[in-house]
Order: sequence, then structure tokens, then C-alpha cells
Amino acid sequence: MSAFLEANLPYILAGISVGGQYALIAIGYTMVYGILRLINFAHGDVFMVAGLVMVYTTASLPIYISIPIVLVATVILGLLIERVAYKPLRTAPRMSVMISAIGVSYLLQNCALYFTGGLPQIYPEIPFLSESITILGATTKWVTVITPFLTIILVVLLVLLINHTKIGMAMRAVSKDFETSQLMGIRINSVISVTFAIGCFLAAVGSLLYFSNYTSVIPTSGAMPGLKAFVAAVFGGIGSIPGAVIGAFIIGICENIIKGIGWTTFSDAFTFVLLIVILLVKPTGIFGEKTTDKV
Repeated sequence: MSAFLEANLPYILAGISVGGQYALIAIGYTMVYGILRLINFAHGDVFMVAGLVMVYTTASLPIYISIPIVLVATVILGLLIERVAYKPLRTAPRMSVMISAIGVSYLLQNCALYFTGGLPQIYPEIPFLSESITILGATTKWVTVITPFLTIILVVLLVLLINHTKIGMAMRAVSKDFETSQLMGIRINSVISVTFAIGCFLAAVGSLLYFSNYTSVIPTSGAMPGLKAFVAAVFGGIGSIPGAVIGAFIIGICENIIKGIGWTTFSDAFTFVLLIVILLVKPTGIFGEKTTDKV
């Protein structure tokens, strides 16, 4: 066992790090689904746009100004997408909203393609995060160490917000019964806007951490992390924040261990095989609750 840990420690550390980054994206999926029953397929591309905003802002502004701009711009983008693409379809069939989400995804990718010319954009080095550190003989970056702790702190703060604040109570009520919450006077539009804002903020933080490791940003950079985060949300039980986080860490660690044993070609395939297995064995996910439709 000790020999296995020693040989695979760099991959385990990388897996914990990337798992935390997937978790920050997965929370956005699971929160939006919990309230709107909508799979926001554009969420991974919002993550990619956050990376590009960082690239372009640091070209002319100091890093300590660029980071807040990235966070704010990503939140504004998420609110704009919700207001323009999803709100008008709130009473439409779910398939219509899903098609709209896919359309927004491709729109963001094509806008990124236009602005970048399809060329990879080099992500700037963030002081401290990009510096190297040695842990038990394994060399890695500080971002690898910081990511899991920062992820846990943000998740704890989010859970406290949901369980102990007025807006959190409203979010829980809307997730349980959308129509009744409206009748009880809850401001649905405000709750949905806050949900999208939180999800996009966490995606922006995830992009800062992710692209500090994978330093190239292209228009499709958000596609695979977004899909893996979605699988993590389904694996943990979509609608469950702790489930999404645990699912993301499991996927991140397993994916990197597979790379460590020389099966890099199959590392992405593993994620989707896992999705098929969990849907066959437990369709609601690890922490998902079985729902019954009212007649």
C-alpha cells in the first residue's frame, strides 16, 4: 500500500486538486437543477469565458484588479444568460429550455472562437498559486494544495447560507415546491438570480484554479470539465450539494490514478462509464432522493 501511495502520490494530489475544481463547477449544475429542474449545459462555457476574461484583463491591468473583474463579469454573464435565454421559457416544456441551454453553449463557444481566432490563449501566472512545492518527494504547484481547502471552505459557507439565511430558506422552499412558493409570496425571480449568481461565482473561482494548472484557454476548454462536473453532480445525486462535491472528488482522483497507471487514453472514458453505471444501479445518485410525481 505504501509503495502504491509513493508511486501515485503526484496523481492523487492532482486528482484531489482537479476534483475540487470540478466540484465548484458541479455545484452550479446541482443548484440550478434543484430550483428550476434545468440542466444548464452552458455552465461549462461560462467557466471557459471566465478564463478568457482573465487572459484579456491581465494584458492591461494588474492581477489583483483582474481577479475581481473576472468574478464580477462571470456573475453578470450568468445573470444575463438566465434573464435572456431561460426566463422567457420558464413555463415552456423542459425540452425547449434544454435546447436553449445547448444553444447558449454553442453561442459562447463561437463568440470565443471569434475573439481568439481559434488560437490558444496563455493563462497568466497567478502569484503564489503557480509556485512549486514539494510534498513527500512529489513536486506540485501550490494551487494543488490550496484547491481542496478552498473548495471545502466555499462549500461550508454555501451550506451555511442555504440553511441559516432568509434567501437560503427561500431557495429551499422553491426547490421543494416552485408553484406553492410563488403563492406564498416568495420572489421567485430574485431566488433564481441569486442561484445563478452563486453558481457562476463558484465557476469563476474554479476557472482561476483550473487554468493555473492547465495554462492554455481555447473556446472548447469548458466542454470537458463541464461534462465531468455534470457527471459528478449526477453521481452524487443532482440537487445535492454535498453529493456533487463528493462525486467530483471521486471522479478527479480516479481519473488521475488511471493516468498514473498508464491508461491516459481511457481517463475521460472512465467518467462516462461511471455515469452509465450509476444510472443503471442508482439513477438518483448516491445522495439523491427518490421523487414521486403528483397526479
